[in-house]
Amino acid sequence: MAETEQTPKSIYDFTVKDIRGNDVSLSEYNGKVVLIVNVASKCGLTQSNYKELNVLYEKYKDKGFEILAFPCNQFAGQEPGNNEEIQDVVCTRFKAEFPIFDKVEVNGKEAAPLYKFLKAQKGGIFGDGIKWNFTKFLVNKEGKVVERYAPTTAPLKIEKDIQNLLGASTS
Repeated sequence: MAETEQTPKSIYDFTVKDIRGNDVSLSEYNGKVVLIVNVASKCGLTQSNYKELNVLYEKYKDKGFEILAFPCNQFAGQEPGNNEEIQDVVCTRFKAEFPIFDKVEVNGKEAAPLYKFLKAQKGGIFGDGIKWNFTKFLVNKEGKVVERYAPTTAPLKIEKDIQNLLGASTS
């Protein structure tokens, strides 16, 4: 139990479940620029976000960029499906190729430890709580959160920041 008492220093200290229920250590993404997004299938922002996330992923996945999508049903019940249904929607309808993880809560007592860490690293304008689907956290190659973007920030608007991190050498 001593391990859980330690304060996480980066996203690499977390293990999460993928959509099939398998453990994934985020240390697998060490050295990559990562965009972490809470997603939903039935949100007004779904279509545009998946479309632009796909564009970013296609463009930068071979250059050391990764997108980690965490389905969440905490906002107006817009991700009601089970993992199988979510995966079907995401992969079939939105053609997402980036990893989709187990459905999580991002706010409240049951919030996933990863999301508690992300929010502690970069609070929002109106407090730390995630306000809606498609809040985005940009993480550098050292696993540190460098930026948080509102749900309404289009993924392609983040492209410059991604380029800067990919081009930046480790300090």
